[in-house]
Amino acid sequence: MKRKDLAKWVKELRIQNGLSQEELAEQSGLSLRTVQRIEGGETEPREDSLKRLAVVLGETTDALGWTLKENRSLLMMTNFSALSFILFPFLGILIPLIIWISNRRTIKDLDRTARKILNFQITWSLVLICWFLFMIFKLVSMFGIGNFDGAMMGNRILIQEIGLLFLYLYNFIFVVLNAFRIDKGKELMYFPGIPFFRIKK
Repeated sequence: MKRKDLAKWVKELRIQNGLSQEELAEQSGLSLRTVQRIEGGETEPREDSLKRLAVVLGETTDALGWTLKENRSLLMMTNFSALSFILFPFLGILIPLIIWISNRRTIKDLDRTARKILNFQITWSLVLICWFLFMIFKLVSMFGIGNFDGAMMGNRILIQEIGLLFLYLYNFIFVVLNAFRIDKGKELMYFPGIPFFRIKK
């Protein structure tokens, strides 16, 4: 259903149910402005917003003509796109973000999947930055005390390399494990993940 057709249909159903825009907004838990924008054809409603409207209007989301498509391949692609962190850490955030923004209103489960991936990748990138800063501080402080020791510096660099290898393997393993979970239709499991993007229950 086109945006204008959906807007007309929502408005007609609201009138049939004897509701004002204010009442529809209150009963659905949406803001009045959101209801006005949907009825005015100014915006495409999110899946959650459409479900709320459908409940109040006594219809299903299918009846409103706004069914999200199943596309497990795209979910898999979004997950694997995070592997671009191998080329450059922030690509592991940027590429899944672009896929999410481009398709979140049309693909089922993409919104939740992408939010979990992005929360994990941003958290991982912050840990990586902290690790770099910590090791740089340690190396600089070694020169600062005026007691340079080549063997100690070599050990510090080795520790840094081992730490980086661990961080990269940790990220890689989680991406691969979650590919299997997507294939089996299971919930993604990324840890840790600071909730920069709130995940709806």
